[in-house]
Amino acid sequence: MPSAEAKTPIDAPRGLAGVIVTETQLGDVRGIEGFYHYRQYSAVELATARTFEDVWYLMFHGELPDAAQLANFRAETAALRPLPAAVRDALPALARAGVVSGPLAGLRTALSLLGATAGFRPLYDIDAGRRRADALAACAAVPTLVTALHRLGRGLQPVEPRPDLSYAANYLYMLTGDEPEPDRVRAIEAYLISTIDHGFNASTFTGRVIASTGADLAACLVGAVGALSGPLHGGAPSRALDMLDAIGTPDRIDSWIRDRVLSGDRIMGFGHSVYRTEDPRSRMLRGIAQQIGGPLVDFAVQVEARVEELLAELKPGRELHTNVELYAGVVMELCGLPREMFTPTFCAARVVGWSANILEQAEDSKIIRPAARYVGPPPPQPLPVVASC
Repeated sequence: MPSAEAKTPIDAPRGLAGVIVTETQLGDVRGIEGFYHYRQYSAVELATARTFEDVWYLMFHGELPDAAQLANFRAETAALRPLPAAVRDALPALARAGVVSGPLAGLRTALSLLGATAGFRPLYDIDAGRRRADALAACAAVPTLVTALHRLGRGLQPVEPRPDLSYAANYLYMLTGDEPEPDRVRAIEAYLISTIDHGFNASTFTGRVIASTGADLAACLVGAVGALSGPLHGGAPSRALDMLDAIGTPDRIDSWIRDRVLSGDRIMGFGHSVYRTEDPRSRMLRGIAQQIGGPLVDFAVQVEARVEELLAELKPGRELHTNVELYAGVVMELCGLPREMFTPTFCAARVVGWSANILEQAEDSKIIRPAARYVGPPPPQPLPVVASC
């Protein structure tokens, strides 16, 4: 039987844009409509009407839980929040290193250590029950890891997780040491739910490629975190707020944006690789921000409206609208999250989507192995003669 390498290659667009590489039951993004869903439900409706644990259960089990199932799931996952001693003892050194290397570098290493300490085995060698157990353990640990690393990096002691708090409330509690206000919990919870999954984005695809090799779940998540750390993927919310700071006042919007666009710079918080209309996550988070209110929200709305007008003028036909990053940054800022924690917070949500994708991919034993077009010097070339001494 011919190998995959022997088959005739098929040309694909740059970046694999629009190429279907597998089938999934987890959800989809319909960019022309401005709609995305988790399984059979609107992701935005879930974010506004359900809890994070509801949606986590949905992604892992294919259905929304009833009250008893939800209570059991909350208890099961809350019990997994504390870290193994070996991981906890390594965090101070990882936090010190992260001062230079960035907030997700420590998480990558910590996740790898967690997998080794917990005895994660290759997905190929274990059954579905063990895969689920490993995924739950990793998802529950990520908020504990990122908040502990953040606090240690600022000379503070980590805050131990509380099993009586919801996923979102416990995250904010571990970050600050104070029990958060309900309105802030709900705002962050809606954001977390809205970013659990979003089609075959770069980090999700990376996790699935690694899963297709049969590697252990921690290895898959480490690769996904690495992809998320790139500023063109998960690193934009803080940069979108930096843009608002740089503009400063409404009278500077036009000159600042024109200069950046004409210089070829990207305007953070605007444009999306899939959506050709307003990002539904942006619409939802704008509404949450406006419920909280304040000068930052008013200014962000002004900037959004004027930037879209300028982009329509300067880049006609491109349909560039706000994406999730602009109002995600505004909501997190209003809820008291430091900007260096914006991307780790994104990660605390997306780890559930990654894990669901990894579990789905593990059911397929076919390794993902695309081809590339060679464009270097034509081979074979004669080897150069080595000059004798």
